Amino acid sequence: ADEAVYIRRNIQILAQLDFTFAKAKYAYTLDASVPEMTTFQPPKKNGSDIDGSAHPGSVIDLRRARHPLLDPKQVVPVDVYLDDETYLIVITGPNTGGKTVSLKTVGLLALMAQAGLMLPVDPGSRLSVFEGVYADIGDEQSIEQNLSTFSGHMTNIIGLLEDADPRSLVLLDELGAGTDPDEGSALAMALLDNLRDRGITTFATTHYSDLKLYAHSTPGVRNASVEFDVESLSPTYELSIGLPGRSNALTIARRLGLNPTIVEAAENIVRPDSLEADALLDDIKRAKQEAQQLSDRAREREQHAQVLESDLRYQLASIEEARRAVILETRTRMEAELDEARGEIEQIRRQLASNGPFSGGNVHEEFLARAERELAKRHQSTDQLARDVILPGRSEERLAGPIEIGDRVWVASLQASGEVLALHPRSEEADVQLGNFRLKLPIKRLELRQKAVRESAPERVTMQGGAAQSPGSSLTCAASGSKRGWSDWKNIWTMPIWRGCPGCASSTAKARARCAMQCATCCGKTRW
Repeated sequence: ADEAVYIRRNIQILAQLDFTFAKAKYAYTLDASVPEMTTFQPPKKNGSDIDGSAHPGSVIDLRRARHPLLDPKQVVPVDVYLDDETYLIVITGPNTGGKTVSLKTVGLLALMAQAGLMLPVDPGSRLSVFEGVYADIGDEQSIEQNLSTFSGHMTNIIGLLEDADPRSLVLLDELGAGTDPDEGSALAMALLDNLRDRGITTFATTHYSDLKLYAHSTPGVRNASVEFDVESLSPTYELSIGLPGRSNALTIARRLGLNPTIVEAAENIVRPDSLEADALLDDIKRAKQEAQQLSDRAREREQHAQVLESDLRYQLASIEEARRAVILETRTRMEAELDEARGEIEQIRRQLASNGPFSGGNVHEEFLARAERELAKRHQSTDQLARDVILPGRSEERLAGPIEIGDRVWVASLQASGEVLALHPRSEEADVQLGNFRLKLPIKRLELRQKAVRESAPERVTMQGGAAQSPGSSLTCAASGSKRGWSDWKNIWTMPIWRGCPGCASSTAKARARCAMQCATCCGKTRW
């Protein structure tokens, strides 16, 4: 007894799980999707609200809807929708053409959606939440109540008229049937007018031709029809909204082999304007079919063009990415060479200045100035390369605080990140490792992205080296002991000096600069 509460609760949970899995399995069987459930929306025309309209704001947009109880392999999908001005649909067409199936499909899917079931429709379908769904479908003869077909229909319709409101969905099959055609047609129009004036969303099927004209000329009402293939004498079950249907009785009779004389006599009895209207409908349907075929071909070509466009965009993106990579690599290499050259010029300038004035001072100043101008031109070239490289921006947040050794920084001009290896406070520059390149860059061009993790202060190592020999107005070759003039030194600088020197070619930029200043290595291995 003490466990009864828990057992009952577990049974409820299991039932809920079983129900959920059953819905999922059923949805899988129907190849169903989840529709968008919407509220009633004010009707609009050209983007503006329609003042004084009785349109309840109901939304029905069922794309390739399938009747859930028919064989999925044989059922014909239909598109059912209401536009911003329509809330009452009159469906006409031949018997066994699919009018009632379309009507039931709308009602069943509306109820399924509100029961939390997925619908056998294509994605993108939309439905309003109706507070009530009322239907009068089928033969309502009753021997017990002594009711005819017409009386049975009227009994149902009277009841739903009392209960329905603008938040309801009403489905009426063969409205006005079972009595005199003229009276039945007039009664059907009056019923539809009542539902329209009250703003009740309604779908109705009928055989009456007068209702086709009514739907064509009445605001808020629209024709729809089910298709019929007169060649095969079989319905297609396709629903066409916007076009009225025809019964095709005379055409079917002729195709079945009825005496042509009888068929012609019937055609003479039928009003000429009715025959002209039927012929016009045939022309419209043929034109619609041709337009649909053209639309399908255009859609196929558009899809093919989209595939080609996507492929071309991918190829262009690949080419552009390769171009950016080449430009970025070239610019990075040029930046590295320019930084090395700047360092060498500055070091030579300091060495020459520390030696004091000499007779060739103007010459070397002119040479250094020319070299700096050449570097400036190359720097402009690298800036142009930077403008050519259009890479996506960085999303990392820029950190505040000073930049220190080991920090990760972002170099906007190079669109790359790297690690700070050394700082030069006097020149306000830093050595940064960018991939395989080590560059000396102005600190103001660096953006701090990530601080270095410091476990302990690194031990400072001081390298001791001999003082560099000052070249003065002439250079002494350590290998041969001979002296060379400034013009000789200038020629070596512009060659550049390490050309043809295996030792210098394999050294660092600093070693090459030292070699240029001292001439100790190059002189013994070049044509000096």
